[in-house]
Amino acid sequence: MNYLLDLIGLSNLTTSELLWVFFGTLGQLVFFSRWLVQWLSSERSKISIIPVSFWWFSLIGGVITLIYAHHIESFPFMLAQFIGIIVYSRNLFLIHRRLNEKNS
Repeated sequence: MNYLLDLIGLSNLTTSELLWVFFGTLGQLVFFSRWLVQWLSSERSKISIIPVSFWWFSLIGGVITLIYAHHIESFPFMLAQFIGIIVYSRNLFLIHRRLNEKNS
């Protein structure tokens, strides 16, 4: 394990710092996975679409990443994530409202 941590430059971190790095990386992986979801959905449909799950992955990844950005005290990183979270939430709200109107 120490060899791997040395290899990626994380061997000098405390256990707490290492857990935060893993948490931040998890947020980035969830955030990135939204593009895989969008790409696979579009390939299946043979048209460019943005599925609802894209917005959920965006929101969840954004929240995790915002928490990590707060922990490392990076205001620009926090600001970018906060603005994104507003956009993702608004899209989910609009989708939810449209589905409710359609079912009424």
